[in-house]
Order: sequence, then structure tokens, then C-alpha cells
Amino acid sequence: MSEKAVSESSRIGFVGLGVMGAPMAAALSRAGFPLALYDADPKRAPSLSLQGALCCDSPAELASASDIVVTMLPNGGVVSEVVTMDQGLLEGLRPGSLLLDTSSSEPWLTQQTAAILTDAGVRMVDAPVSGAEWGAKAAELVFMVGGGDADVARVRPLLDAMGRRTFHLGALGCGHIMKCINNLITAMNLTATAEGLVIGKRYGLDPAVMTDVLNEATGMSWITRTHIQQRVVSRTFDDPFKLALMFKDVGIALNMARDSGVELPAASLNHKLWQRACDANEAGASVSRFVAWLETMTDTPLTSERDDDARPAR
Repeated sequence: MSEKAVSESSRIGFVGLGVMGAPMAAALSRAGFPLALYDADPKRAPSLSLQGALCCDSPAELASASDIVVTMLPNGGVVSEVVTMDQGLLEGLRPGSLLLDTSSSEPWLTQQTAAILTDAGVRMVDAPVSGAEWGAKAAELVFMVGGGDADVARVRPLLDAMGRRTFHLGALGCGHIMKCINNLITAMNLTATAEGLVIGKRYGLDPAVMTDVLNEATGMSWITRTHIQQRVVSRTFDDPFKLALMFKDVGIALNMARDSGVELPAASLNHKLWQRACDANEAGASVSRFVAWLETMTDTPLTSERDDDARPAR
């Protein structure tokens, strides 16, 4: 199937219409792709009101109406379940169709799912994302892609419609390996930044001003630019990405390290800290609550004396 055929006539199925999936599906709709939609919550697909979209009652119904199916789900186990369950994708996918998994999935589960699909003549590409909810809404996601060259070329028009950069890292599963590495580094950045700010606050420094310094110095990171003042100093702790999902991704990275025979002492300790933060928070808590947990542990709230108007907008 040519890229032109994908963009002009192929119906795209989208499974998973949550914080990330809904704006990603909307971006595909704006780009002119005809959509079939499914979510475990039957109210979500109709609520999007995407022009011409077909709202399906099951993954099988969606698959039977689609040439390419995109999944944006919590983890690889859920992706596998959606494929193999009663009335799952496997019952509707035809030979020659393709599954594009944009979830943050375990690479080994991706390989297992791909083997099941291959037996049915269905191809698979993994393309997890970075960019958070704002990136999905602005169609500025970064995709980390694993899969065969022809399969990646086939889905590239979809990736271009939803994002600003696409990196093809290698064979199937390589995208998910890169995603867990990215989130491991992000989690460690958040830990180190929050702990550093705690030290400064104990000595009377303002966290907002400290973050300004970091953003002009070598300590700058995505966390200092987009998270600390916007989510922590503001006291909203409202990043839509979930604490439990970050903990899961750190765990995936450590599993990959162990499988390759590498010991990562700093990452292992960080994983234990994230476990404690998860245990201290309710299910569904924002990733920002990791910092709130650290504040409680150190009895050091990262509040600022600076006027709210001086803080960057979220």
C-alpha cells in the first residue's frame, strides 16, 4: 500500500481515547484520515464528535472496518488483551492490515503480540511517543519507532499527522526500548531536580528562582523547563501523566538492563523511591505527586515567595 493510498482512502482504526489517544485521533481526523473509533468507555468515542468517524462497539468491529489500527493503551498487556480477547482485534483484522502501537509497552510483550499477528498475516509497528498531552493536542509528538522499513514507511503519514519528529530506531520493539530509556532518564531528572530544590529551600533559596537558574545553567532539563514551576511551585501537581505509568516504565528499563547483564545502581535506587511514592499515593495520581511525596518525606514544601505573575504559564 502506498503512502498516497493511506492518506486518501484507507480507514484508520483508533483504540484508546484517553488523555493521549483522544487528541491523537483528532489530529488524524484534521489531516483527513477516515476514522473508526473504540474505547473501553463507550461514551468516549461519541463525545469526540469527529466528522465522519465510525464509533464501534468492539475492537473486532473496528478492525473489520480498518486497514491500519492505532492503539494508545496503558501497557503491552492491555494491547495484547485487546488483540486476543473475545471480539478482539484479531477477529476483525484481515491479512495485509497493520497494527501501529503507540502505547508505552513492554518490548517482550510487543514481540509476543507481533508473533500472534504474524500468524494471521498482519504486520505490526511500535511507535511510542514523547511530548505529553500538550504535544498530542498540538500534533507535535515525537515518535520512537520500531519495525520493518516498508511497514514504517506505510504508517509514516499517520505519524507525520500526529507529531513533529519520527525516529526509526530499528526492528520491532526498538521503539518501546527507547521509550522506557527516555522515561527512566526523565524520572531520574525529576528525582535529582526535586532533591536539589529541597536542599536549596532548606537554606532559604526560592524554588522558582532556583528553577530559573537551572534553566540558564547546566542543570536544565525538560523537567526544569516544563514541570517544576508549572506543576510544583504552582501547587497544582496536575501533570496528566500518571505516577504509576512512570514507575512501570522505569521498571521496564531495569528489566531490559538485567536481561542484558548490566547492573544500574542509581536507576535501581530510583525505582525503589518511585515504588515508595506510588505506595503513598492513590491509584491514578499524577506523576507530579512524586515531588509532593518527597516534600512530605523531607518536610520541605517547594513553595515560592515570588508573585504568581512572574511564573511561566503552563
